[in-house]
Amino acid sequence: MDAFYAAVEQRDQPALRGLPIAVGGGQTRGVVMTASYEARRFGVRSAMPGARAARLCPELVFVRPRFEVYKAVSRQIRAIFRQHATLVEPLSLDEAYLDVTEPPNGPLPAVAIARAIKDQIRDETGLTASAGVSCNKFLAKLASDMEKPDGLCLIRPAQVLDVLAELPIERFFGVGPATASRLRAAGIRRGADLQALDEAAAVHRLGRSGAHYWRLAQGRDDRPVVPDRSRKSLSVETTFDQDIAGVTELTAALEELARDLAARLAQSGYQALTVHLKIKYLDFRISTRQTTLREAPRSAESLAAVGRHLLLRAPLAAPVRLLGIGVGGATTEAGQLTLGLDPQPADQG
Repeated sequence: MDAFYAAVEQRDQPALRGLPIAVGGGQTRGVVMTASYEARRFGVRSAMPGARAARLCPELVFVRPRFEVYKAVSRQIRAIFRQHATLVEPLSLDEAYLDVTEPPNGPLPAVAIARAIKDQIRDETGLTASAGVSCNKFLAKLASDMEKPDGLCLIRPAQVLDVLAELPIERFFGVGPATASRLRAAGIRRGADLQALDEAAAVHRLGRSGAHYWRLAQGRDDRPVVPDRSRKSLSVETTFDQDIAGVTELTAALEELARDLAARLAQSGYQALTVHLKIKYLDFRISTRQTTLREAPRSAESLAAVGRHLLLRAPLAAPVRLLGIGVGGATTEAGQLTLGLDPQPADQG
């Protein structure tokens, strides 16, 4: 979906249409969750502190998130997906992989199916979606981002190597800022640099992950679309535009993440007893703090309360560039949170 949360707000509030808006906690302490395309022209992006977003776009309108509405629209969209594909693997409220090798409505070109899905989403929800069509997950995901908003991009097998040759390394699946820096230091700046190596050379230069990145540069991705994957954890995280040292700002960001996580938990039905907090510092060191509860947290308030407990449990080692919160471990069927915190939760550096 295109700027999903922001698009829903502009659909439901005509006065917001055409304006630069940011869904999130506001410019004082909040973090941008989604920015409309009007706001993105000013450089406003997801996970950006609200104060920075307001400086970039003084006319920015902040809108509080309505997760119940987003979940309802997500259910509509997934129902549409399942009319066109039997294998649907959701990634989030607004995104999924679809395997259309054997579509339920009979043999059709994949591009025709994508166009039909886009048209039906527009007709039934009033929103736009962008579709990527290709021969595997990595390429389809890549294509879906190439012509946003309201795009439909096809990467044919004969085009794969040329498209990937020009692709910056930061856009490869699984490459974050730290990995991108390491790859660039090794002389790998785009797909063509990986394509110029053989697999053994990629492993020698980049370690065990070198084989993975080399295969992606060749357009190889054998992951199947798995609609009923057994979930072992669920988490959300955000990378800040500027490193944050203040606990107040981090707590505000944590509250936004807790709302997002609660929405995803409600949508998925997943529950677990262990809550973990992920902290990545400016030097890319990662610390995880976790605790196991007697009953599963499900509301944004309960998740934020546990997250604050973990955040405040020990001093921060340095300014923070990324913050995440998730649940995992032992699962449970139901139950409201009781703050029965483990007296000695694990803390792994």
